[in-house]
Amino acid sequence: MSDLERAAELIASADAVLVCAGAGMGVDSGLPDFRGDHGFWQAYPPYERLGLKFVELADPVHFAEDPTLAWGFYGHRLDLYRRTAPHAGFAVLRGWGARVFTSNVDGQFQRAGFTDVAEVHGSIHHLQCVEPCTDEVWAADDVVVEVDPETMRAVSPLPSCRNCGGLARPNILMFGDWAWVPERSRRQSDALAEWRRGKRNLVVLELGAGLAVPTVRRQAELASAASGALIRINPREPEVRHGRGVSLRMGALEALRALAALT
Repeated sequence: MSDLERAAELIASADAVLVCAGAGMGVDSGLPDFRGDHGFWQAYPPYERLGLKFVELADPVHFAEDPTLAWGFYGHRLDLYRRTAPHAGFAVLRGWGARVFTSNVDGQFQRAGFTDVAEVHGSIHHLQCVEPCTDEVWAADDVVVEVDPETMRAVSPLPSCRNCGGLARPNILMFGDWAWVPERSRRQSDALAEWRRGKRNLVVLELGAGLAVPTVRRQAELASAASGALIRINPREPEVRHGRGVSLRMGALEALRALAALT
């Protein structure tokens, strides 16, 4: 039996499917791969000219010290994610009734029709106060940020806190971020934990989660620890530890189409 057939058998025999998704899930939708400085600069040439790396831009200090730079980066991403249609693999997962845990902040699962998503790092589609003045998090549905494509800086007016009138920022966990308001993500994670408690025969499908930030891989391994029913789909880093699972060296869309044909 091939690894693909073993994975399909796990899915077919499971009572429930938990998807643990990293950034690789969105690549097949056309979203940029920020893996390494080269990948980031390939997606955003202006930042290469400025000599700025992803980890330097994804730093909350810029919202206080250089807000047009900060909102230039996140405003551009907000517009990109709004314009991106989820690839066909999302529909495959919905057909399996999958529940989702993800480090992605792009909102692609919700756009694909999922309602119960645990976004462990927050969402670019929600805002909070920079300070923060309260723990309130609100939807960014009416927020439009104009960005100068040459400088990648946002053009005023910038999004403001609806409580104190000061600057707002995305409700995303950034690097070295002590001001992130975690309540929304915590509620989602609590709901997922409650759902998992009622599932005896669970298969965990990990998609596009790398080693650089291991949050998603760790969650997938913990969720599948009792059964070993882990399917790790990754074109670069698919290995599973101690044979506890099935490894598929494939992209997300390619693997999901192949699995759908077998289930």
